Amino acid sequence: MDLVSTPWQVVTTALAFLFGILVACAAARWFGTDFRRALLLYFWHTSFSVVYALYVNRYGGDSLHYYLTGLKADVTFSFGTAAVSYITIFFASILGLSFLGTFVAFSLFGYIGLMAVDASFRIATENKSRLVRYFATLIVLLPSISFWSAAIGKDALSFMAAGLILWAALNPARRTWLIVVSVLTMLLVRPHMAGIIVIALAGSHSLQPGVPLSRRILVGGAALAACAILVPFAVDYAGLKGGLSGEELSSYIEQRQSVNREGGGGIDIARMSFPMQLFTYLFRPLPFEAFNAFALAASLDNVMLLFLFVAGGWQLLKRRTPSSTVNRTFLWLYASLSWSILAMTSANLGISLRQKWMFAPMLIFLMLSAVGRNRRIISFHVRSNDSLGRQYELHLVQPTEQHLSTSGPRRAS
Repeated sequence: MDLVSTPWQVVTTALAFLFGILVACAAARWFGTDFRRALLLYFWHTSFSVVYALYVNRYGGDSLHYYLTGLKADVTFSFGTAAVSYITIFFASILGLSFLGTFVAFSLFGYIGLMAVDASFRIATENKSRLVRYFATLIVLLPSISFWSAAIGKDALSFMAAGLILWAALNPARRTWLIVVSVLTMLLVRPHMAGIIVIALAGSHSLQPGVPLSRRILVGGAALAACAILVPFAVDYAGLKGGLSGEELSSYIEQRQSVNREGGGGIDIARMSFPMQLFTYLFRPLPFEAFNAFALAASLDNVMLLFLFVAGGWQLLKRRTPSSTVNRTFLWLYASLSWSILAMTSANLGISLRQKWMFAPMLIFLMLSAVGRNRRIISFHVRSNDSLGRQYELHLVQPTEQHLSTSGPRRAS
C-alpha cells in the first residue's frame, strides 16, 4: 500500500501535521510546558508515526488491518478492536486521509499522553538535581514510548488515557472531569483496564488519609457503582463469560499463559514464579536476550527502567514519601493491579513492550519522586523602598513537590 496515493492525500497529510502543531501549542499552555519543548516532543513523537507506517507497510500488522477496515466503513461498533476501526473510518473514509495521514492523526492521541507524562515527570523532579531532571527527560524520549503510541491502533488511545489519568492524579480535586475522560477513553479500547482504574479509584478513596468522611462516602460510593457496571463488562470482554469463580479464573490464567507464545517474543511464563513474571513483563528483554533490532532497542530502554527502579525502590525503603496533593494511593493501586494481572497473562515480550505503557508511567513517576534529594532553599525576605516611599517585599520559601512558590512584590501596610 502507498503511504500517500493522491495529491489531495498529500495536502491532507500536511494539514494533519500542521493541525498537530496547533495541538502542541494548546497542550503547552494546558500542561505548563515551554513551547519549544512541546514542539520538540511533537516532532520527536510524530517521526515515529512515519517509521511505524513504513514498517507496517512492508511487514504488515494490525495498523494496516485497521486502515483497510476504515476504508470499507463496514463495522459493527463494540469496545476494543471495533472501536479503533470506527475511529479509523472517520480519518480514512470521512476525512479521506492517506495511510500515512491516518498514522499522523492517531499519533496525536499518543502525543497528548506524552505531554501529560512529561509534565507529570517534571513535577516529580522540579526540586531535584539537574542530573535527575535530565534523566526524567531521557525517559520521556525513550523510543519504546513514542513508537507504540504513534500508530493506528489501541496503544495510542490507551497511552493517552494513562497519561491523562496520571496528570489528573497529581491534583484529583481539580481534575475530576479529566479522570472521567481517561476512564471513558480506556473503556473504548481496553475495557478491562478501565475496570482496573475504577477499582483503584474506589480503593484509594477508602485508604487515602486526610479525605473527609462525606467525600470518602460520596466518591467511594460512585466509584463502587461504576465498578459494578464496568467489572462484569470487562470480565466478559476478557473472555470469562461464566463469571469470576476460582476455578474459571485459574483456567483462564492458564489459557492466557499459553497464548501468543509463538514467534521471537514468545516465553513460557507458566513455569515462572510470580516475582519472575513481574520482572519479565516490565524489564525484559534485556540486551543479551534481544531477538531482533527492535528488541535490542527496547532492551536498552529496559536497562534504564531497571536502573531507575533499583535506585527509586531503595530510596522508598529509606525515606518517607513526601506529602502533597498527589493521589499516590491510586497510583500504587492501579500500577500494582495492572502489573500483576498483565504479568500473569502475557506470554509474549512483544506484547508486553507495548502494553506496559498503560501503567509504567505511574511507577516511573513514583520512582522519580523518590530518587535524588530535594534542593534546600532557605526562606528569606528582601525589602526595598521605591522613590515614593512604598515598601516592597520578596518572599522566597522552601519549594514543594507541586511548584516553586514565590510571592511579591507586595505593598506593605
